[in-house]
Amino acid sequence: MTLGLELCRRFYDEVVRHVVDVPHSAALLGRGSEVLGYDDEMSTDHNCEARVVLFVPPGPAVRPEVPEQFEGRPALVEVHKVREFFQSQLGFDPEAELTVGDWLTFPEQSLLMMTAGEVFHDDLGVQDVRDRLAYYPDDVWRYLMIAAWWRVHPELNLAGRAGYVGDELGSALIGSELVKNLMRLCFLIERQYAPYSKWFGTAFGRLSCGPTLIPLLQDVLRASTWQQREEALMAAYRAVGELHNRLRITAPVELGIERMWDRPFQVVWGDFPGALSAAIQDPVVRRILERWPVGGIEKVRDVLHRVGDRRQLLGLLDPR
Repeated sequence: MTLGLELCRRFYDEVVRHVVDVPHSAALLGRGSEVLGYDDEMSTDHNCEARVVLFVPPGPAVRPEVPEQFEGRPALVEVHKVREFFQSQLGFDPEAELTVGDWLTFPEQSLLMMTAGEVFHDDLGVQDVRDRLAYYPDDVWRYLMIAAWWRVHPELNLAGRAGYVGDELGSALIGSELVKNLMRLCFLIERQYAPYSKWFGTAFGRLSCGPTLIPLLQDVLRASTWQQREEALMAAYRAVGELHNRLRITAPVELGIERMWDRPFQVVWGDFPGALSAAIQDPVVRRILERWPVGGIEKVRDVLHRVGDRRQLLGLLDPR
């Protein structure tokens, strides 16, 4: 338990629960490094509060009276109704069934914020909602891995191609983007939501594959020539491919070295998208795969990022 989470739990146990006289749920979730478990001493320099997200039944608002400070920190109780809270955070009605379109249009960081942290007390079923959001359904998960592999496959030879014409800076930029996309694949392989950029590397280091993969990925970033970068990328790609094969969710994918169009650039290549596609059974996911085979909805979501924009994103995914 992190410093901030411990503070918030004590605030609930010692103060809040004693002044709430209705059935309720109480948690720490949503924004904040303490929710994700990454806070440290530096995190206390701003927005470090004794904070409880309090859920109360439908009806008149309940506003518990609490002190302005707790253990020398500002004290805050956010009061919500369960349904309205998840609608405001995800554009999702927790009383409705989750659809494939929902899963593909939820921002990953928002899913992480809703499922990280801790529930301190639960009369109203907040943990049940969190459990439903815990991770993507299997076929959605496979689709997202297909999209992630397609962010790697077409780019692999480009680090060498840019370097070949003397553009080592461009080659390095391509290599760094490939590192990021290989890291995203690892989050998917380990069925973990990835945080946003500030904590992306920290979270990666906590994956079970992190200690093995970090030196290989650092070799890519440290490479000073495209030839070194190419060798490092092949080693990293092979390691991530082996992680996939150890999952045993598809037939084993053979990893080989190829030279595209007989050019002097080597890439390790495996048909992971093909193997994953063959395993998808959900007809809705299959139809979306035919329309968005490389996960382009992610790029659109970067533009339509507000909760209310999800309606437009769902319309894009409509296979009709």
